[in-house]
Amino acid sequence: GVDRIFLHHPGANDTFGAQDVPYERLAGARLFHFGYPPLMHNLYQEDGKQLADIFQRAKQTGVTTSLDMAYPDPASQAGKANWRKILARSLPWVDIFLPSLEEILLMLRPQVYYRLREGNILAQVTPDLLTDLSTELLDWGAKIVAFKLGERGLYLRTAPMLTDLGRGAPADLAFWQGREFWSPCFRVQVVGTTGAGDATIAGFLAAFLRGASPQEALTAAVAVGACNVEAADALSGIQSWGTTLARIAGGWQRHFLPITAPGWEFLPEWGLWQRKA
Repeated sequence: GVDRIFLHHPGANDTFGAQDVPYERLAGARLFHFGYPPLMHNLYQEDGKQLADIFQRAKQTGVTTSLDMAYPDPASQAGKANWRKILARSLPWVDIFLPSLEEILLMLRPQVYYRLREGNILAQVTPDLLTDLSTELLDWGAKIVAFKLGERGLYLRTAPMLTDLGRGAPADLAFWQGREFWSPCFRVQVVGTTGAGDATIAGFLAAFLRGASPQEALTAAVAVGACNVEAADALSGIQSWGTTLARIAGGWQRHFLPITAPGWEFLPEWGLWQRKA
């Protein structure tokens, strides 16, 4: 009943900045993935000037860009940073934005975050809240937004028009435009959750780079995340790509996720929910 506890020594993270990324090496890459700017002092100073610089310079090399976040201690400098300004400045250069719900609530809706924190935050999440948050992030320039929802799965929202997604983009972007999905988790015996969010992101990005549809990418993401939590450490539960897909195809059961909000429909062939445009 106690959440995980992380001890973090900043080390080089305190001095890491835009000048430390070897942009010339991105010329042959398809994806540039960056994580945890709330743990990197320089990247949330000056309203995220260096974070925006990193993504702008990376994007200019032609790669697909993706950004993961971390939960900052609300009492720390990172927790008190103006994340609305930081994200508004950086997201025009971010193709895929992948925060957890708790992270993005604290950053964009702190009053809602503290109210929901009095109970189980994830249990109180509504489709309308997810749509509201993702709309703001898409308006700031992100093209694909996914919220990690712990035991309640993964939410995905994409911009109405997708262009300039970089070398990692699927060949046919029409399948990705203007979509909104919510995928429940697969059923597993949970041993540990360390690295579950990162594993989920890895599953999503691996599918994306293989040209998957959004439904396939969501399914792969929650599958890899489910494999992760079957082991106590962060890596040993994860299986090969082929083994993971075979497990999905073999009838792997998902948790029940009831959604009664207007406009949402269940897609039994995929085991996930979709909001109709």
